[in-house]
Amino acid sequence: GAACQKAAWKGHKKTCAPPLIADEVHEKVVEAQEAGDWRGVLKWEGRMDELMEGQTNDGCNFILSVFARAHRSGMKSTGAIEHARSVTRLEERRVALLGAMERFRDQGEALCAVGDHLAMLRKRQEAATSFNRVRDIGAAHGFFSLECKACEGLGILAMKEGRHQEGVDLLRNALAAAPLNEYDDTSYELTIFRSLVNALFTAASASPSSPFSANARDEVEEVIPRYRKAAEAESKRSGKLCSAELDSLQASAHLHKAHGHPEKAAQDLHALLTLARENKAAVLEMPRRGQRKRLAAHLALQKLDMESGEEREEYEALMVEMADRVGL
Repeated sequence: GAACQKAAWKGHKKTCAPPLIADEVHEKVVEAQEAGDWRGVLKWEGRMDELMEGQTNDGCNFILSVFARAHRSGMKSTGAIEHARSVTRLEERRVALLGAMERFRDQGEALCAVGDHLAMLRKRQEAATSFNRVRDIGAAHGFFSLECKACEGLGILAMKEGRHQEGVDLLRNALAAAPLNEYDDTSYELTIFRSLVNALFTAASASPSSPFSANARDEVEEVIPRYRKAAEAESKRSGKLCSAELDSLQASAHLHKAHGHPEKAAQDLHALLTLARENKAAVLEMPRRGQRKRLAAHLALQKLDMESGEEREEYEALMVEMADRVGL
């Protein structure tokens, strides 16, 4: 191969091994995937098209999915934006393949992934085109999960571009579609509640004197208790603490602080950190972003100076352990 041609042959031939056949590469890719070794998967990406030769459509979809997942893991691990470009490229290939297979819900999910990663790459117009295609697929085949995800993606894009009323309207539509998803999956609703709450806070603070901002302030007061109730129900249903329960308490604290009620904000943060203390194992299993939010809440509580003594020391010990886990 190319490596052999570049090497000093007399020394290299002693250790040179013949290239692995495609079946052996496929086996190594699957082993790396099952071990959660994204680098081990991507080591073989240069032979991906070779692996797909002679495969069924299902086989090709599996291979593309494996490499896309590896790049997602790489992006989470390293933050390298190049992984987002690779995910976009791979998911676009899946979109075409799944359409040919008439697996339209999966095609819409892949298009959502394309839109999400294009948005990360700041290609907002292209991302919006992808999300609008998702809406078309959802409408044509009755998939409310796709309507929910597409409206969320479009809503977030609109908020980032300062089109607050349009963004909030799209997120309201996403929230209406969420409980109708065909998977009966409560995570759709919880995800949209979080996005809608954030959008309403943004809209309320953008132009405080405008009627729309006033309506946003009123609406967020109504939405946050619904968010908390849904999150508590999910914790009860799953038998372990749901991260949305902590997020909803933090949103409630933010609302009380904005309204000039620091004592109520402190009560919410106290409840948040009590939950974290009582569900330590579940909190430490949460994603890095979730753990950072717990740390932020702790710092906010310190600023309010509403805790002291043994409880504060216990909270601080928990937060230090979280920081150690996420490398802060």
